[in-house]
Amino acid sequence: MGVHEIILRVSFVAMLIKLAMATNHIVGGPIGGWDTNSNLQSWTSSQQFSVGDNLIFQYPPNHDVVEVTKADYDSCQQTNPIQSYNDGATSIPLTSTGKRYFICGTIGHCSQGMKVEIDTLAAQVSPASPVAAAPSIADSPMISIIPSAAPAESTVSSAESPEASSPLFEAQVESPTLSPMIPSTEFLAPSSPIAQHSQDVSASSTEKGNLQAFISIVLSLVVVFMAF
Repeated sequence: MGVHEIILRVSFVAMLIKLAMATNHIVGGPIGGWDTNSNLQSWTSSQQFSVGDNLIFQYPPNHDVVEVTKADYDSCQQTNPIQSYNDGATSIPLTSTGKRYFICGTIGHCSQGMKVEIDTLAAQVSPASPVAAAPSIADSPMISIIPSAAPAESTVSSAESPEASSPLFEAQVESPTLSPMIPSTEFLAPSSPIAQHSQDVSASSTEKGNLQAFISIVLSLVVVFMAF
């Protein structure tokens, strides 16, 4: 799994958490509503509105909801309405920070207190933000496999050492003793330079083969870790 995919997944989880934590503010609730009998200014001061929350107006047919400018809010006018609603159950998402102003468009209702000023604040930073949850480079599976290169040096050094004991190497050393070319085991002739050179070449080929096999294993492990 790549770093970018991890960041995308964490961002998606953070978005789901944010949606789950969104608050639905029923205007005037729970002991009032969008009407002339509720103290809507007191209700507004008791609430905290954040980006992602929803403002919900519930009202009978003799009321409506009109979003207006600051000037029209102060004068209880709707000469230049931003948006009007009359469905009886209006849900308005708070998608950005700043103040928004709502009044009832029925004549006389705004002056009787049917008006709210909503000040939307920025949403709190979630602990599961992509920046905080992004894995460091040191935690990457590709980096964790790099230290395994150290055994490769150890293997090569061990194979090159004259004292190293390898089954293949021992077989080459003992082969002159078992050769049918030698007539007697009591007087063994020293190994010829040509035979010694052949043994060295064979040992070198064995070492190269072992090293290539080890490198193949390491590359296979890297591929497997990257697949996850």
